Amino acid sequence: MQLRFLGGAREVGRSALLIDETLLLDFGLLADTPPRYPVETPSPEAVVVSHGHLDHAGAVPALLSGRDRPEIHWTPPTSELARTLAEDTLKLHGTSPHCPFTREELLRVGEVEQRHGYGESFEAAGYEVTFFRAGHIPGSAHVLVSDSGRSTPGSQTQSGDDGETRLLYTGDFYTDTAPEEGNGLAGQRLVEGSTARPDADVVVCESTYSDVDHEPRGTVEERFVQSVETTLWEGGTVVVPAFAIGRTQELLLICAAHDIPCYVDGMGKGVTKMLQRYPEYVRDADALDQAKSHARFVTGRNGQRKRIADQPAAIVTTSGMLSGGPAMTYIPKIRANPMNKITMTGYQVEGTPGRELLERGSTEIDDRIMPVSAQVEQYDFSAHADHGGLRAFLDSYRDATVLVNHGDRCEAFAEELRGDGFEASAPTLGDAIDC
Repeated sequence: MQLRFLGGAREVGRSALLIDETLLLDFGLLADTPPRYPVETPSPEAVVVSHGHLDHAGAVPALLSGRDRPEIHWTPPTSELARTLAEDTLKLHGTSPHCPFTREELLRVGEVEQRHGYGESFEAAGYEVTFFRAGHIPGSAHVLVSDSGRSTPGSQTQSGDDGETRLLYTGDFYTDTAPEEGNGLAGQRLVEGSTARPDADVVVCESTYSDVDHEPRGTVEERFVQSVETTLWEGGTVVVPAFAIGRTQELLLICAAHDIPCYVDGMGKGVTKMLQRYPEYVRDADALDQAKSHARFVTGRNGQRKRIADQPAAIVTTSGMLSGGPAMTYIPKIRANPMNKITMTGYQVEGTPGRELLERGSTEIDDRIMPVSAQVEQYDFSAHADHGGLRAFLDSYRDATVLVNHGDRCEAFAEELRGDGFEASAPTLGDAIDC
């Protein structure tokens, strides 16, 4: 089995892993200016997508140009999420040369896709593939690929006792921890953490937070709730920038659980409604239904956003890094009042308006740098395994070859693993590795 790293190697974004030139795992983009895509657009027989985030699924329609019609395999929520993101990409970049696909190619996705649940093995490009719950967002999957019965002449093979090579591609994943005393929270409210540990000879493991140990989830939630409630009690407004997929729904669940009055705006509205159609992919479908009923959905008509910005309420809205969306409508309205608050809920990439706001207390709004007097806070609601979670996961694979990717410190994490007896390395962009 030969692996070629076309994206996501020693970087976060544009994940793409090609197996024996025929099976592609993920095909994402890196949201930069302009967007960056995998270093090559291959012509695989089939594509398997781990989950519906932009950096893993954002460029998939580009594989359907010309006469190419590879099958696309994913879970039902991933299919819906990938289409939603592709529509948004066309809306933002469709008329520019930076968009790698057309509307026609997006429409072709429905002709070639196949949807699969967790634990259901299926055939893709001659490989046996199985999805396992990854605990990152609804529908996210670890991808197990077996070349049992497949002949790959000329390749050097590392095999299990049964003569096959089993590759586990983790995608992005999250692991629950022991609940904290008193609050009972083991992890995200939206999805259960990863527990599957299928046998594998080779593990391609994400490492986004390999140098971080997250604060216990219950503690983060408690601090967030206390901060928001204090601001609302004092008559202020809280703008909560959040990623539309996963983070928005997590925050709606938190607001509902603590009876915090909240609005939801942006792409997260449609994603929340969509996820209600797939109750088996969330931790508690009834809780999600109640959270949606608890929140008030913003239409944006007749000056509604201006009125909401003057109310003591939490406003959960895209975009999570302040790079556009309704958040940039609310912030100018609440920025001058130090009683108001902006609570960042996700990682802020360097160079984004969200990062600028955290570091400098100002951000670019309508092409102008504006100071922000409102209080600015950051909370770690990450849906990625931290250092402890990664090491606990990999403890099940001490006899496997570990290839570290999807991170800013892949080399350092691989070196740490080698020091602890693992056979581990961090491939670079474009590397071809036989295993």
